[in-house]
This record gives sequence, C-alpha cells and structure tokens, in this order.
Amino acid sequence: MASNNVLGDEESQLFGGTNRVQPFSSTPKNRTIDDEGNKQTSLSVSQRLGIPDFFSLDVWRASMGELIGSAVLVFMLDTIVISTFESDTKMPNLIMSILIAIVITILLLAVVPISGGHLNPVISFSAGLVGIISMSRAIIYMVAQCLGAILGALALKAVVSSTIAQTFSLGGCTITVIAPGPNGPITMGLEMAQALWLEIFCTFVFLFASIWMAYDHRQAKALGHVTVLSIVGLVLGLLVFISTTVTTKKGYAGAGMNPARCFGAALVRGGHLWDGHWIFWVGPTIACVAFYVYTKIIPPQHFQADYGYKHDFAGVVKALFGSDV
Repeated sequence: MASNNVLGDEESQLFGGTNRVQPFSSTPKNRTIDDEGNKQTSLSVSQRLGIPDFFSLDVWRASMGELIGSAVLVFMLDTIVISTFESDTKMPNLIMSILIAIVITILLLAVVPISGGHLNPVISFSAGLVGIISMSRAIIYMVAQCLGAILGALALKAVVSSTIAQTFSLGGCTITVIAPGPNGPITMGLEMAQALWLEIFCTFVFLFASIWMAYDHRQAKALGHVTVLSIVGLVLGLLVFISTTVTTKKGYAGAGMNPARCFGAALVRGGHLWDGHWIFWVGPTIACVAFYVYTKIIPPQHFQADYGYKHDFAGVVKALFGSDV
C-alpha cells in the first residue's frame, strides 16, 4: 500500500517537525493534524482561524522578520530596477531579472528560519487559504510586509535624487506613465485588462512554484532549502523578465506579484502610482483563490494524503456553519 507524508503547519514542514509518515487510505477522511503532529477529529472556529496567534509573542516576533525582510527586499529590488535602466546595457530587462532572482534567493534564505520566509502578501494569503498557516498569522504577516515595504520605499527616497525618484517612479509598480510628447504630455503604458491578466497568470505560476516547493516539506527535504529557494528566486526572475519583455510597452513596469512592494512605493511616491494600483491587489487575490481551488481539485494523495491542513479555508467555512469537519 502506498504511503504519503502528513502535512502539518509551516514550521513543521520547513524544519522537520514531528510529523510521521501515515498510510494512505483510498477514502480520505476529514481529519487534521495539530501543531505537534497529533491527530484531531474536530476543531473549533477559533482554532481553525488561529485566533490565539494574535496573542502569541512568538508570532509577533516572527513578523518582525517579515517586516525587516520586506523593507530590505523593496529597497534592493527598486535600486536594481533603477540602476539597470540607468546603465548602458543593451538588455536591462535580462540583467534586472538575474539580479532580482539572486537577491530574492538570498533574502528568502535569511528569513525562512525566522518566519517561514514569505516576504509577500501573495504567499501569506495563499498559505492561509491552503491552511499551511492560520489566517490570523497571515493577516499579521501581511500587515508587517506592507509596513516593511513603506520603510523600504522611504529608505530609497532618502538615498536617490528627486530626479531619479521621479523618472523611475521610485521603482514602483506602474501601468502607465505620463511622458513629454511633440504635442504635449502623452500617456504610455498597458491597457488595464492586459495588465490584470498578466498579474493573474504570473502570480499563479509563482504560487505553483513556491507553495509546491518551498512550503511542501517533502520537496524541501528532498531537494534541500538552498535548491528549493533558488528555484523560487529563479522563477520570479523569469516572470519579471517575461512580463517586462512580452508587452514591449514603455510605462508598464511589469507584473508586480507583490502587492506590498507596489503599495510601499505608491504611498511614498504617490501621483500616477495610484493609477491602476488596484490591479496589483485584485490580480494576485484572484490568482490565490484560483490556486486554492486547484489544490482542492488535484488527487488528495498527492497533496493532503489522509489528512489536511487544520487551517484549510474550506474547513474554516464548515466550522463557521456548524458542519462536521
């Protein structure tokens, strides 16, 4: 009879927790695993939502890793964007994508031991939906990431000239820009629908690689964290290159895939960065929901074995309406 590893919470997956290999049954049961790897037959709404996480000092301390990591991420990524386009290289998009892949990999390796290494509301929200972490922890992380992004944008504004900040929109996420033309200012960029679809597709691919590899303990253990996180960084770099190259539209900064990064620059720089800013939130949200639906469609023995994540969104809904779980 085939066997599969039980999937527990994020910390157990990343650092080899107490989960044990369990035999796979042809009839999956709606049981869950708690933080210590113990089987539970029913959970309260509070447990499924992870309400105790709001009162956990360890969770708040872990969120500091997300805050500082996000600040460094925004500062580094935006300086990379500015410096590559300021250079004389013939393929700034390619150089930028390679550098972004390297920086993201390094930062993930630094933050993974602290908080699990999200650095992105997309990852936190998707992990909350799937049940890798509680939605309460996801909310704490997302707030920390947004605050970190603001700090990173402020740090960048403090070190670059006002001309550079204005020319490159502080390295933020843009759909269109206003540029001087022969007959006055003109608007250049991408149509809203195209930008939204790119955001959805690129974010879904990003989730497919990251959740399936960095946050599935089987993959992480088999390949090693350095390899797995390097692949995640490489995938992000490729998506940046594709989204900025396939459109060939000046004024479009490429798929954001990180709402916090876009939010930080928009809040600090303001102006046209708010134009179409909703796309960088709505697109990733749709991608997260689509990815969650995908995880519920695939064969259970591939992902959830005989058990599921205790914070799984479907389980939360069932608990809210008093259904058996």
